[in-house]
Amino acid sequence: MAGQRVLLLVGFLLSGVLFSQAAKILTISTMDIKEEEKLYQVIRWFLPEDYQKRMTKHFNSYIETALDGRDEFEGLLKLMEIFGIQCHYLLSRKDIMDSLKNENFDLVFVEAFDFCSFLIAEKLVKPFVAILPTRFGSLEFGLPSPLSYVPVFHSLLTDHMDFWGRVKNFLMFFSFSRNQWNLLSTFDNTIKEHFPEGSRPVLSHLLLKAELWFVNSDFAFDFARPLLPNTVYVGGLMEKPIKSIPQDLENFIANFGDAGFVLVAFGSTLNTHQSQEVLKKMHSAFSHLPQGVIWKCQSSHWPKDVRLATNVKIVDWLPQSDLLAHPSIRLFVTHGGQNSIMEAIWHGVPMVGLPVNGDQHGNMVQVVAKNYGVSIQLNQVTADTLTLTLKQVIEDKRYVAL
Repeated sequence: MAGQRVLLLVGFLLSGVLFSQAAKILTISTMDIKEEEKLYQVIRWFLPEDYQKRMTKHFNSYIETALDGRDEFEGLLKLMEIFGIQCHYLLSRKDIMDSLKNENFDLVFVEAFDFCSFLIAEKLVKPFVAILPTRFGSLEFGLPSPLSYVPVFHSLLTDHMDFWGRVKNFLMFFSFSRNQWNLLSTFDNTIKEHFPEGSRPVLSHLLLKAELWFVNSDFAFDFARPLLPNTVYVGGLMEKPIKSIPQDLENFIANFGDAGFVLVAFGSTLNTHQSQEVLKKMHSAFSHLPQGVIWKCQSSHWPKDVRLATNVKIVDWLPQSDLLAHPSIRLFVTHGGQNSIMEAIWHGVPMVGLPVNGDQHGNMVQVVAKNYGVSIQLNQVTADTLTLTLKQVIEDKRYVAL
């Protein structure tokens, strides 16, 4: 792509995505990107403070609802409404939009989680490539989906359905279609305000206009399904070269010899939302393992009345991929996020999943179906069942042979 100019629209999930430095890349992001990772020019912009507070409030409510095991869709809908308002503010920024038009980009990369990126590409009248950061099914963009063996998003079915499974999948299709229509409609007011009547785009039609769809998954993880020629698997897109882990972690792992260690990480979002009760149950379970446990958990959020077991080490941050590549790792305890699962599969590490929200429940259904690990409902977990499950997966040769 030497000499070409690329616009990368990063809204929420792919702030660390890497592209060739041979192209001139401009990124628009509401995320903070670390200086050392900034390989290209970044335009940062943010909502007015009152809207930022609203977004934080709705996001926290959405996560807490999911942690309680309640229906999270209403919370997601409110979040998307905020994204629609955020999009209105961006499209109203004449300085930014004029600058983008003057750059005369050859190609636009859009992240499919934030529909605003599709509208920006339409405004610029440029070809675009879409990146789906989750697995198939979370967004309908024109792929054939035979309901007899392709599970609908949130159906929690596999590709092997009996008669009643197919009936459920058929009914779930209507629910999914209605939900996607509701999500897309949160941008209707923004479209009406920024596109003239007669040439207003329909978001569902814009999804079909992508020249290519890059999907952050892999054949090794997904169930079999029809693909179109413009759909490309790019699982592992976020992977970086493996580095040596920090010495303090290496020293901790060495204390447990051949028993190895267990890695526990629930993503940046859930890291600060776990309830004290759940943390206590998990700690009790980990304390009964012969392995060491390296646990990503905010020390400021740790229960004051719980003394850490000698085999447990909590850290605010850890190099997840580097630890998954370590020869002494025995198990990965995860929330079931797409990138975490792809990293675990890449390094051949068995998983115990405690999914919370979004695509995580469906991800863990696929993990179980593929014999990559097991899944437990977070709101039903007890210290005893978690201990038993952890030991079973560590000792079961089906998972060791990943």
